[in-house]
Amino acid sequence: MRQVYLDNQSNTPVDERVYNEMLPFLRENYGNAQSMHSFGFVSKDALEKARLQVSGLIGSKPEEIYFTSCASEANNLAVKGAAEALKNKGKHIIVSSIEHFSVLNCAKRLSQNGFEVTYIPADRYGIISAEDVEKAIRQDTILVSIQHANTEIGTVQQIEEISKAAKKKGILFHTDAVSTAGIIPVDVNKLGADLLTLSGQQFYGPKGAAALYIKKGTKVVPQIDGGVQEGGRRAGTENVPAIVGFGKACELAKAEMQDNYGKIIKLRDKLIDELPKKIEHIYLNGHRTNRLPGNVNFSVEFIEGEGMFLLLDQKGIYVSSGSACASKALKMSHVLTAIGCDAAVGQGSILMSLSKYNGDEDVEFVLKEFPPIVQKLREMSPLYSYFKKTGKRQEAGPGTDYEHAHEHGNEEN
Repeated sequence: MRQVYLDNQSNTPVDERVYNEMLPFLRENYGNAQSMHSFGFVSKDALEKARLQVSGLIGSKPEEIYFTSCASEANNLAVKGAAEALKNKGKHIIVSSIEHFSVLNCAKRLSQNGFEVTYIPADRYGIISAEDVEKAIRQDTILVSIQHANTEIGTVQQIEEISKAAKKKGILFHTDAVSTAGIIPVDVNKLGADLLTLSGQQFYGPKGAAALYIKKGTKVVPQIDGGVQEGGRRAGTENVPAIVGFGKACELAKAEMQDNYGKIIKLRDKLIDELPKKIEHIYLNGHRTNRLPGNVNFSVEFIEGEGMFLLLDQKGIYVSSGSACASKALKMSHVLTAIGCDAAVGQGSILMSLSKYNGDEDVEFVLKEFPPIVQKLREMSPLYSYFKKTGKRQEAGPGTDYEHAHEHGNEEN
């Protein structure tokens, strides 16, 4: 059976060159990077090479890169670590309403421990206003954390403007760049970031390694107590094979970014342009152009996402509904809720995320197989039956807004 993998925002395949770089550290070079013997020195040297490769991708100094086990850990270290380090200056932090849960739940945890949190709303395209961020800054604000791009709906933020709003008030700025680093140009100096999270698993690196950039002089309290690894800021034995793979993935991403971007964005635009021609009543979520190159997110009216995923899976097409960390919740995502998506429409959201390994034949296969699946599900849908008979939509509960124009795919900011 043909297989088309379109869940690359959750995890990309590991590039064979990355895999080959990792292999020696899974077999013969198994020494602990902290050990004071030749085996340990080999691992330590590999660790520092990877640090140099990661820093090269984002324009930082190698000594400003701190390895973690995953992006969620890096976000926890950034948000909780910075809040704890600066709590004597103030206890107010600012995040957006569409952050990943590893930031939102950090903010929630901090609010349970005496901090105050302001959640900046997103507009209907998922854009966070720098002006709104600036207005929310108070005398006791110590941290602003806004993601570079939203993994689910693909909207890329004007981070430079947001960071300027924070910096001119002297506020520490963190951005979660998991969706952008390795995909589009990310430079910590241009972005104005004091803290930046990145992970290689979205650009052909392995799971099990990520990093937090911490600008020199920035205070962060460690969130894992233990040994002296990572300059004392992140205890625990380093996952050397994964970190080596992460470093190689960064090197390759930097060298091949332009080619990958050009290829993937053509596939994305073909899906975004062609699917509405083949399926009525579907609506693009996120900004049409200010968008991640591989992100396609539609809401399909009158049916639910689970039915689409099941039937697409039977055809060998693998997609998701949003963040992998929330995909089993079986409810409309917090991101779609935040941008004002109709509750009745958002239940039918579907996310297709492309990689360099996808081709025109994959897109053609989706364009051929997806429309009949939607039609089949709608033939079983009482909501669609009612609409066909009456021309009206049935209310589906709180949040339903049928006056909404559903023009997401036809407008640009």
